[in-house]
Amino acid sequence: MVLLWCALGVLLVRLVLRQLNLNHLKRHGHRVPAGFEGVIDRETLKKSRDYTLALSRLGLVESLSSQAVVLYFLFGGGLGFYDRWVNTVSTGYLTSGLTFFGGLFVASTLLSLPFNLWRTFVVEERHGFNTTTFRLWCADQFKGLLLTVLFMGTLLAGALALVNALPEWWWLPVWGVLALFVLFVIWISPYVIEPLFFKFTPLQDSELGTGIQTLVEKTGLRVEKIFQVDASRRSGHSNAYFTGIGKDKRIVLFDTLLEQMGHEEILAVLAHELGHWKYGHIRKTLIRTLLISLGACFAGWWCLKRPEVPSLVGLIQASDYARFLILGFAGSLLGFFGIPWSSWRSRKQEWQADGYAGELTGNPGALASALIKLSRENLSNLHPHPLYARFYYSHPPATERVAALSRPD
Repeated sequence: MVLLWCALGVLLVRLVLRQLNLNHLKRHGHRVPAGFEGVIDRETLKKSRDYTLALSRLGLVESLSSQAVVLYFLFGGGLGFYDRWVNTVSTGYLTSGLTFFGGLFVASTLLSLPFNLWRTFVVEERHGFNTTTFRLWCADQFKGLLLTVLFMGTLLAGALALVNALPEWWWLPVWGVLALFVLFVIWISPYVIEPLFFKFTPLQDSELGTGIQTLVEKTGLRVEKIFQVDASRRSGHSNAYFTGIGKDKRIVLFDTLLEQMGHEEILAVLAHELGHWKYGHIRKTLIRTLLISLGACFAGWWCLKRPEVPSLVGLIQASDYARFLILGFAGSLLGFFGIPWSSWRSRKQEWQADGYAGELTGNPGALASALIKLSRENLSNLHPHPLYARFYYSHPPATERVAALSRPD
């Protein structure tokens, strides 16, 4: 049961990192960081600490619950029973595969729903972020599930058909289908997926729109439209992002962001996002993700027929679907140790984007001010444990970014 011990080891590391982070917050969470004076006070820090602790407690319960279910299912005999049951209720490779993974999807969804409900209507509500109604929440959940079933069901059916038809070299065409699927979703997302959840309207602040167009023109990039969305219908959290692929790019601003920040700060946030496009971070990340998925498809093909795969979870035999599940679980454990590298690369890109924003606007202090306000409005943890931040954080801690942006040239 080497795989079980590896899973327990990963769980232990996660718990230790979590506790280090929370202990660090409890010891230092009352201190106002340098550069945040006048905007962040002790009362805000207390709210931030309480919010972080509440999210962490819920995340801990959810993680331990899901891990317990997964480990019992894989190593307690549940997988073998379920695999045999699927073979008795369905026939044919494609039908059995869809039944196998469909049943797991239903179970996973039912297990996660209570936690999503609690997170939205208890944790987010208690800390002043939730603005959605139960009816709207249900509608969002339904639309999300419908999209998942439609897109992932189609992708899964295509992949299983290729595995069945090309057993000796399916890994390459399956990867090709996956790559095309990812590009297709990125392409249609601004037109089909995002409008299902947000109402997009042209930016109403003409002065800000002119400033954004001027900023974009300096980079040589082409932006088709600038939108604001009614994010405040669901949450008090704020954000801004670029969407689209190829030449058709769009800028999207949350209405909460427009309310919380001045024009210079919004332009600085967008300049940061423009830095990601200018340095090709999004393209590089996409290419790297597709290459990793190519390696995963090849590894899955190579391992699928190996007789020792079922024994990893104590089984003598298993269907291809069960083998895929076992390999996916093993891959997730290996992927855990790649998180620090991925986080480091992401933080490096964020530093580059910060530097570009300062150069493009000529006002790095505006981005520093925006980061301080974002930290205040989102009740961000301003005192993460350094090891936890290095392991998990895709962005440098806000305190480090503000200090770098505020430093004289």
